[in-house]
Amino acid sequence: MKTLNPKPNEIDHKWHLVDAQGKVLGRLASQVARLVRGKHKPIFTPHMDTGDFVVIINAEKVVLTGKKVREKVYYRHSGFPGGIKATTPARLLAKRPERVLQHAIRGMLPKTKLGDALFRKVKVYTGGAHPHVAQRPQPITLEA
Repeated sequence: MKTLNPKPNEIDHKWHLVDAQGKVLGRLASQVARLVRGKHKPIFTPHMDTGDFVVIINAEKVVLTGKKVREKVYYRHSGFPGGIKATTPARLLAKRPERVLQHAIRGMLPKTKLGDALFRKVKVYTGGAHPHVAQRPQPITLEA
């Protein structure tokens, strides 16, 4: 058997619309990362961008199970001594709810230039409206 190595012009990038209302954060993030990476396609190639675009709406209505809303901590560092900052998902959901989903999805993608390119194909929005109507994203229901 020969290994299939698709050319960039042979890859069809579709647009999917995902409603995050009532979905568990980690399960939703792993399924979105799978779509963006292209692992659901038979032409998947690890070193190429074979994935699809994903538009996520209602990011503020995502669910975290257990005590994660209060006890999970997101860290960031300014690069200066003593410049570490911490926040919880509860605070982040109150101020910038789309960041919680972005952080979870980004963590499931490769930590390379390819991962950066794949992450740019994820569009997360609060509320039910999004500016990608012209691309006609197809609603997709992910397993709960």
